[in-house]
Amino acid sequence: MSKQQLKERGFTIIEVVLVLAIAALIFLMVFIALPALQSSQRDTARKEDVSTVASAINSWTSNNRGAATLTDTALRPYWENHVSRNTTTVNVRAALTAAQAVTVTDATIDIYPRATCGEQGGSGTFNLRVGTARQYALVTRVEAGNGSAFCQQL
Repeated sequence: MSKQQLKERGFTIIEVVLVLAIAALIFLMVFIALPALQSSQRDTARKEDVSTVASAINSWTSNNRGAATLTDTALRPYWENHVSRNTTTVNVRAALTAAQAVTVTDATIDIYPRATCGEQGGSGTFNLRVGTARQYALVTRVEAGNGSAFCQQL
């Protein structure tokens, strides 16, 4: 083989480095985007869990026709096998008598009878307002917004 054929054969070091740099950039973008995507999916599951528990409250209320007081134990059969692994606890809290800021925790849905959703409080809190006897506020913590709360009223 002549010297000219040897020079034309293969890739130069610059071409190899350029391809490796592009591949590294693609991997970096994937590793940065993946945790954000997973966080978003967990938040969506948490919000769906809140909707499931809201449906459970509606079912419980229909079955009991308002004759009994809502408790953790009474509500458990309605939601227990229908929420994601992101929710481990559902608590029925005391009915609100005055507007208050409530603290939200991970993997927990707190139900506040006689309450409506207000506005987002500081980190990990949500401001609730007093509602009617038929209103409930369901609050949980989401990852978006550095641990902000999500509230759904019913």
